[in-house]
Amino acid sequence: MTETTKSLKMTFLNSKNKKTSITLNNAAPGLEEAAVRDAMSIISQENIFSKEEVDLYKTPQSAQYIERTVTSVFDDTESNKD
Repeated sequence: MTETTKSLKMTFLNSKNKKTSITLNNAAPGLEEAAVRDAMSIISQENIFSKEEVDLYKTPQSAQYIERTVTSVFDDTESNKD
């Protein structure tokens, strides 16, 4: 059985100029650049994510859809349920 999932990865620079990202699973397909840029701008402007005095999502850098395909060789999980 093969399963393909699509997620949206948004990459930012934090307040120490290091890359950090947010990945949204099951993101709406086909989002336009302007919509994603707007969402990333809001995330950076609201400045609500921080860790150890570092603002995590300070400057939007890029966004991309990531497709992941998993092909099962075998899966006994259903047959082992009691």
